[in-house]
Amino acid sequence: MEIGVYLLHRLEELGVRSFFGVPGDFNLGFLDLVDDYAGIDWVGNCNELNAAYAADGYARIKTGSVGAVLTTYGVGELSAINGIAGAYAEIVPVVHVAGFPSLKEQEDKPLLHHTLGNGRYNVYAQAAELFAHSHTILNDPQTAAAEIDRVLSDCILQSRPVYIALPTDVTYIKISHERLSVPLPRLPVQNNGLGEAVVIEEIVKLVEQAQGDVVVLVDVGAVRYNAVEEVKAFVETAGFAVYASPMGKSVISEAYERYGGLYTGATTRPEIKDKIEGAKLLISIGALKSDLNTGNFTTRLDVARTVELHHASSKIKFSEYPGIGMKYLLPKLTSALTSSSLKSLSLSIPVPKWTYPLPQESDEIISQAWLWARIGKFLQPKDVVIAETGTSAFGVLDIPFPDGAVFISQILWGSIGWTVGSTLGAAMAAREKRLGRTILFIGDGSIQLTVQELSTMLREGLKPIIFVLNNSGYTIERAIRGEHRKYNDVVNWGWIHLMTALGDVDGTQTRSYAVNTKVEIDALLSSGAFSSADVMQVVEIGMKMLDAPYALKVGTAVGSQW
Repeated sequence: MEIGVYLLHRLEELGVRSFFGVPGDFNLGFLDLVDDYAGIDWVGNCNELNAAYAADGYARIKTGSVGAVLTTYGVGELSAINGIAGAYAEIVPVVHVAGFPSLKEQEDKPLLHHTLGNGRYNVYAQAAELFAHSHTILNDPQTAAAEIDRVLSDCILQSRPVYIALPTDVTYIKISHERLSVPLPRLPVQNNGLGEAVVIEEIVKLVEQAQGDVVVLVDVGAVRYNAVEEVKAFVETAGFAVYASPMGKSVISEAYERYGGLYTGATTRPEIKDKIEGAKLLISIGALKSDLNTGNFTTRLDVARTVELHHASSKIKFSEYPGIGMKYLLPKLTSALTSSSLKSLSLSIPVPKWTYPLPQESDEIISQAWLWARIGKFLQPKDVVIAETGTSAFGVLDIPFPDGAVFISQILWGSIGWTVGSTLGAAMAAREKRLGRTILFIGDGSIQLTVQELSTMLREGLKPIIFVLNNSGYTIERAIRGEHRKYNDVVNWGWIHLMTALGDVDGTQTRSYAVNTKVEIDALLSSGAFSSADVMQVVEIGMKMLDAPYALKVGTAVGSQW
């Protein structure tokens, strides 16, 4: 089969059903193969950055699979790099396929379009290498299949982006499909048996000494490295209290009776902060200790009372155990903690219910505090909730989610506008997995960076609910610096007319609303027609310019670097 078809078979094997990107003359031949391939649908985007964002969002929802983006040589792949870098930072498996000049063009180095004009044909691949766990240029048909397998295996096992450059002529060279009879590896290498036994023995001793006062703190590594089911079985079997970091939100169901809420260091609710920091033993799973995931590095977790479980290592107090990963360790640790007496001790320590009551306010202004509490009542099980960097992300973090609802946000990389493209990918994945509604919260500033992708959602028949928080510019930046500076202002768009310009010319495929009072938004959220999400919907929410969620106000107060 053609090398291009071989690549498509392997992508399909890794769960790709939607392939994002932008056509260009260096990838058109491969696109013909994509178009004819029954197992994968092409999703053309408005630009390559949005396409990379979409592949990122897709991979986050399809846990255990990968996202895929196709760009053309040079101009296309460079446009996608910000999105790929974000996927790398946030541990998201995205395959970046780039069309590449033919073998003859690489050898002769003519003054080709999309080049720098100096014969450096590999310069873009060298740039891509900086943001990829593995990369390859498929210049040798004899090794193409092996290279594809190597790079894709790294993508799924390490949960990081990879880069594949596909020369125009190599795409159609035929090779043996024999390697396809051997599936790509999907699970990490087994732990060292002796080392694993030592780790389990030591943790069990610490659990016994803690007499039930054990807290589990779940973070993003658990979901990125496909260990959610193992974590769930562990906490439910042992009965430990369980909390999450911002990036770990919704990894464990927030409706679970032993779930206590979010831990964000100094910005944590006092009753939660005391429980976690005062526990006799803390078991941290999949931690990523970035600034905004730790309340600006204000977490106070005593190493002498902490166990850390990671993808490829474990740490007990001050001792590290490389090669002992959580995927295989957790089931064995769970089995070692099945004692009913241990569970009874854990269950004897109460975990206050994670709530966000609706504040009683006397006016009709839609405040940040009131909005997020009201949104909490609107969410349904299995909803996919995407929150943009800014007031939206800080606000959504406070909402207790219903069972099975999923939260995604770009808390480490923080590229504004990311959520629009990501919503496209997440909605495609949610449809494939038969999840609930896809709901986006984004500010009037951020959406202006990537708004075109709403038209792609419309074309693909997706029906997200998009809440645009219109607070007259970059409120998160105003909270940091320059409350009334010109650089934090944006032009106010006609939000309720937006979808007309983006494809719904006759107004039959979407519905748009503007709400400016509590009464108006409460009535909308209570509407069965609105909640059913039977069409794509855009809601402009009028808000005060300087109002911000509690977590953002407190976070900026403790962020001394600002």
